[in-house]
Amino acid sequence: MKGLKCFLIHAPSPMLTLNLPDPQSKPRIVVIGGGFAGLNFVHQLDTTRYQVVLLDRHNYHTFAPLLYQVATAGLEAPDICGPLRKSFRRKHDFHFRMLQVHGIDPATRLVHTAAGAIPYDHLVLATGTRANFFGNQNIQAHTLPLKTVPDARRLRNHIFQTLERADLTDDPEERKRLMTFIIVGGGPSGVELAGALSELRKHVLAHDYPDTPMDQLRFILVEGEGELLSSFSDKSSREAYRNLEEMGIELKFGMLMTDYDGRVATFKDGTTLSSSTVIWGAGVTGEIIEGLKSDSVLKARYVIDDHLRVAGYENVYALGDVALLTNDEWPRGHPGVAQVAIQMGKRLAKNFNAIARDRPTTAFRYRDKGNLAIIGRNRAVADLPPNLHFSGVPAWFVWAFVHIFYLIGFRNRLFTFLSWVGNYVTYNRAVRLVLEPTLEEELREGEERFSVIDRR
Repeated sequence: MKGLKCFLIHAPSPMLTLNLPDPQSKPRIVVIGGGFAGLNFVHQLDTTRYQVVLLDRHNYHTFAPLLYQVATAGLEAPDICGPLRKSFRRKHDFHFRMLQVHGIDPATRLVHTAAGAIPYDHLVLATGTRANFFGNQNIQAHTLPLKTVPDARRLRNHIFQTLERADLTDDPEERKRLMTFIIVGGGPSGVELAGALSELRKHVLAHDYPDTPMDQLRFILVEGEGELLSSFSDKSSREAYRNLEEMGIELKFGMLMTDYDGRVATFKDGTTLSSSTVIWGAGVTGEIIEGLKSDSVLKARYVIDDHLRVAGYENVYALGDVALLTNDEWPRGHPGVAQVAIQMGKRLAKNFNAIARDRPTTAFRYRDKGNLAIIGRNRAVADLPPNLHFSGVPAWFVWAFVHIFYLIGFRNRLFTFLSWVGNYVTYNRAVRLVLEPTLEEELREGEERFSVIDRR
């Protein structure tokens, strides 16, 4: 029927139950997402005045800026993850449920999950983003994104398993394909990953694989626009370009990938590259949950006002990467960085605390603390307000300090610091293991196929 809006509600499993206590006279706030925005919102909120229910498909918070180090064997996954239950165990009337949300019904104020529907008085959407493949099914099926811990572990496993395959072939064309790695996207994630792979090649792989000619190992960074780190200053962009070139990264600009079948990458200008590995970092899209009005969402982000309310609703809020707030200073919305999410989460919590005390609320205003990107050992770039740009060792130390500071928990800070010191002193990566091998299974399948052919 024309104009009828529908979305799928998953029936609750009879084996699951929410087991949530009655909030009594307190308003219940349901928070969806335990990333930077959700984490800081709950930390700052006065839970003696509100009941909080936090929902996330994982029971841990991921420090996403360091995912590339997990992928390149610099850190282990637990070093950049913090258990959500532990983070809030001292919070009064806080309840975490490891559930994926399937839909929202704002008319009845219900959030639908596999364990049933959760009533809310206020809803906070902090769902973050996922990799955007722009509808290209082949690219989605065959490339490797880097947005989650499972993505990072899968990529690390793939990198080392691909090198093991290269050691087992005497076909020069196949070896060339196996030893060509393409990184799509010249933003901070792509630049930092390219730098880490270059250091891995120089300091680790050359020693671990003496029978494999490491001079044939290529890392190609392709960017659809004309520069690296487009959100940084021109000075930092040029410095990143210079550093990556010195580190042996092949840089290609103005190249838009249109297809990848697992063996050959095809670009809009007709160029092709044979490669067994394409790492996808060309864009993200918001994790939108079905149920809100269509005009509340623009370009896969929730449209919000300066008090972080979603357009068309008085009791639904959006934070972080999935929120779109435009003004004269940020006409295209705020950048998708951790600081935006952190500041939005804190501001919304302070506003809720003010409401509980019958005090006025304050509009959100982003305080830009600058941009940092690490490229390699003693190589980094920093843009700090009001107009400070520097690089090299000073920027490298600032980057390290900031990332250690924002990790969750003393254990993570300590283990990450010790891992970085160890890697720096010994030029070693201790966790370069293939933990989920499939190579031997593929070889066994190949042997079985050949034996069948022989019998014929």
